[in-house]
Amino acid sequence: MLDEALERLHSTGPERNGWLSNHAPMAVEALVRGGHGGTVHRWVDRYRDKLEQAPSSYARVTEENWREAMGDPRRIADWTTYFGVRLAEAPWRTVLATWWPRLLPGIAAGATHPVIRTGHAVRTLLATEADSSGGRAAAEAVRDPAGPRLAELAHALGYWAARSQPLPPVRALASYASAGEALDAVPAVASQSGGIRERLARLDAFPVWPAAELRDPEEAAERLRELVAAAVRRYATHAHGEPVMLVHAATAPNAVLRVLPALPSGLWAPSVSAAWAASAAVTAAYGPGRAASWEALGREAEVLDRDEVFARAAAHGDEHAVKFADTALDPALNLTDPQARAAALRAVELIEPVW
Repeated sequence: MLDEALERLHSTGPERNGWLSNHAPMAVEALVRGGHGGTVHRWVDRYRDKLEQAPSSYARVTEENWREAMGDPRRIADWTTYFGVRLAEAPWRTVLATWWPRLLPGIAAGATHPVIRTGHAVRTLLATEADSSGGRAAAEAVRDPAGPRLAELAHALGYWAARSQPLPPVRALASYASAGEALDAVPAVASQSGGIRERLARLDAFPVWPAAELRDPEEAAERLRELVAAAVRRYATHAHGEPVMLVHAATAPNAVLRVLPALPSGLWAPSVSAAWAASAAVTAAYGPGRAASWEALGREAEVLDRDEVFARAAAHGDEHAVKFADTALDPALNLTDPQARAAALRAVELIEPVW
């Protein structure tokens, strides 16, 4: 079902109306992963009015000119072609390890959607590799550059490279031991107006987190899980600031977390730093000044399990609600407290439903 949906979507571009992201590849992967694959084609049918044809080639990206091509949205199609070639020449993990540190400084690209799309693509490839019951078919799915799963990684990386957007330099504020305290201490940008590109340009200062240098890869992974968990729980109390955009304060670092197992361990600590910058940037751009109570949703969350909460998001249908529930309920995070489920319900409550 996922392969069929990706094949339908790969003739479309990663954006519409100039810069709004195509969420469909991410949402359908989350729906399939969450056990709602039977709804995927109907969901894509509904979403197709938001899709545009893939852009035309502008200027070929090569090993000699990729630095000057980085961050040039006119070359989205060329970047996708470039990564398709690279993935045909080398194992996908090798390509990812080469390009991850080059792309990571531009993690804010496309309002963080390219890194999120990369996280969904990598999760699919890792799950395919781990699927021993898939046998030869599973092995071929992660080696066939023409197959939809590798093609999706090429689309995700190409989108990221074309939209690469480094965050502006910021002053370092006080350091914090916990991710939750650090997110609470993020100062809002001077004016929370305009689109995300205008808001990110106003970033001035971030708290320092983690407070101490990460000593080993496993500690880096644990800190990243802590950050995602803190961003999920904060959504339950702060989503009213901007319920759609604040989703990304959690889904962007979770995308990085999903990619870690495919990366050399030496890249894990820098990945935590970039994930923190992305989460803090979205928080600064859209976070409200005051928290709201989540008690009413908490009482509802107490009687619902993970599958029931995700089913609410799937029935709601909005891509952001689906992707946020996919993160808030991610088994890799092991968030068993009701606040995480309440956060997913908050997205369903505040974001306009599709169905």
